[in-house]
Amino acid sequence: MENLNQTEPSNDFVTKPKRKAAKRRINQTESLNKNQASSMEVSEATAVSSVPAFPPVKREKLDNAVEMRKIAVPAHRYSPLKENWMKLFTPIVEHLHLQIRFNLKNRQVEIRTCKDTKDIANVQKAADFVKAFICGFEVEDALALIRLDDLFVDSFEIKDVKSSLKGDHLNRAIGRLAGKGGRTKFTIENVTKTRIVLADQKIHILGSYQNIQIAKRAICNLILGSPPSKVYGNLRAVASRSSDRF
Repeated sequence: MENLNQTEPSNDFVTKPKRKAAKRRINQTESLNKNQASSMEVSEATAVSSVPAFPPVKREKLDNAVEMRKIAVPAHRYSPLKENWMKLFTPIVEHLHLQIRFNLKNRQVEIRTCKDTKDIANVQKAADFVKAFICGFEVEDALALIRLDDLFVDSFEIKDVKSSLKGDHLNRAIGRLAGKGGRTKFTIENVTKTRIVLADQKIHILGSYQNIQIAKRAICNLILGSPPSKVYGNLRAVASRSSDRF
């Protein structure tokens, strides 16, 4: 009876851990890490190899391509353009070796390269030269844009500095910039070594980058209401500092 009651434990119901699934997951993660590492290496290699290295443009290829610039001319600059056309025409054609014409239909000055053009950057120099003249600068002053590389033209409006100016207040601000007989404008030009054009509400400044910033700061102070004597004092201090640097 004892033998009948005592039964041996059967091995059929013992659960074994499934190791194959765990092994598969480990293998999958390892393969993913390997693929990512290889893709990173490939991407780094392609990034190093994809740095563009452009060879210099050959002279023969520039002969076929024509660079062109168009500068619109407002109605009030027609007569000055007609009077000074030869002064604009001569340096552009003879020195920069470009072609220029005034299109009467579109009312634009068109400048383009030709076979005799040696440097393709001359097109932009000529366009800046013509733009400066159309803004109101004298031909002799604008000609410096062709001769020197570090000159620029900066343009802004009085309302960009103080948008609340209207009517008589705006007229008084323009008067403060010009001064009696143009003295204030001439003083700022001489101290900062720039050229300034006051065209109604627009202001154009021709000069080097640093000198433009000095003149612009003085003009902004005048627009905001500072007395000219205070602006002159600040200009003298800034001019003495800049002269000491150079």
